[in-house]
Amino acid sequence: MDLEFQKSLQINPLQPAEDVLERAVRLLDQGELIVVPTETVYGLAGDLEIPGVLEKMYRAKGRPDDKPIPLFAAEVSWIEKAGAKLGPGERALAERFWPGPLTLVLRVGDGFKGFRIPDYPVSLALLKKVGRILGVTSANRSGEPSAETAEAARAALGERVGVILDAGPSPGGIPSTVVKASGGTLEILRAGAIAPEDIMRIYMEAQRI
Repeated sequence: MDLEFQKSLQINPLQPAEDVLERAVRLLDQGELIVVPTETVYGLAGDLEIPGVLEKMYRAKGRPDDKPIPLFAAEVSWIEKAGAKLGPGERALAERFWPGPLTLVLRVGDGFKGFRIPDYPVSLALLKKVGRILGVTSANRSGEPSAETAEAARAALGERVGVILDAGPSPGGIPSTVVKASGGTLEILRAGAIAPEDIMRIYMEAQRI
């Protein structure tokens, strides 16, 4: 099987093959976009450190410029190295829900960025092999339903990506819950896989310690 010329590659969701991951990493290093499975829905991934990749992601999705691209990391230390500030409440949420379907929008410098550590072997293995944070957003056109299968991602993004890693249907099918946390305050930006009341309870309990 010549991986170099295949747009869609089957990958074992529990034990992802090294050669398939290496193919994906090579494309990311070349500034290409790829589709990756996660525990929620399929994601569109790119290396935002490479010039032009951010713009390419916005064009591929038809995403409004005022909607930031979430960031995926393999470890909390990567997120802290990126300059994110984690207070007691943020750390409590990270310890409870990461890896998992929670996107934490954290203060970085004068602004905010959204971070997530996925709870899915393929996503984590890819991140560790790349060795750095990746931009990952849902693999669909903006405003359309999220892609729960590789086929749906292919239909939405077509030739805009270098490869699609096909691990079968997403086990969750529900996007991550997105919350903005800073200075002891918490705002639910998007309901998702984790109940907002569970997030709020853990965050407020950490503030009282």
